[in-house]
Amino acid sequence: MTDYQAFRVELKDKIAHVAINRPDKVNAMNAAFWSEIVDIFQWIDDTDDIRVVVLSGEGKHFSAGIDLQLLAQAASQMGSDVGRNAERLRRQILKLQSSFSAVDSCRKPVIAAIQGYCIGGAIDLIAACDMRYSTLDAQFSIKEIDMGMAADVGTLQRLPRIIGDGMMRELAYTGRTVDGPEAKSIGLVNRTYPDQPSLMAGVFAMAAGIASKSPVAIRGTKEMIRYMRDHRVDDGLEYIATWNAAMLQSADLKVAMAAHMSKQKPDFAD
Repeated sequence: MTDYQAFRVELKDKIAHVAINRPDKVNAMNAAFWSEIVDIFQWIDDTDDIRVVVLSGEGKHFSAGIDLQLLAQAASQMGSDVGRNAERLRRQILKLQSSFSAVDSCRKPVIAAIQGYCIGGAIDLIAACDMRYSTLDAQFSIKEIDMGMAADVGTLQRLPRIIGDGMMRELAYTGRTVDGPEAKSIGLVNRTYPDQPSLMAGVFAMAAGIASKSPVAIRGTKEMIRYMRDHRVDDGLEYIATWNAAMLQSADLKVAMAAHMSKQKPDFAD
């Protein structure tokens, strides 16, 4: 397993645990974070032995978002030419976007476990995950508005499909803080837990259940859900028909049927 500067990564029982590991910096997203997350999720995507991912933050907080030193460094690189500055900033923003697109496009389900602060860029990150769970005392905020900017790494594009357009606008325009219970009520998280130990236990139990399913069926299901975000219903029906014309020939169906008939737990190949 590779050693990372901004993450701790473990693989056990077909579950990859990816933990942001800068607790002394409130898990702020520094330069290493943005490059390493791409490498980590490429490894996850390429490794058949991994069936599901748990994404968490070490310490008291999930993440306080982008490291302000990174923003200061970007500002220091600006010159006197507006056009060249704009081109440089655009390339940097697109590169940051690609880091969270690596999470979104991962073939395996990604479950976010959130405690404490989940602010700014951390909202962009969890919006790219499949499911989100939190502690009761978690604090969510689209903080960019208070920094005089619009969120630009995925929140405004992905969050409306999770919590609805009107609620997303309220949070984006006001920057107000949402706690765990309200996050659950608006659909930002699926479930809340009283504390971090129970959160992690619940999330890993959920991950274990997903890991026990047919990996072909799980990956196909995620692909169809992602496809439907940007296509019409008839396009989606056409795509799943073509997809399953191949995937229904998988041995996983025979394994699942035999296990169901014999009341045994199925054992699927990676």
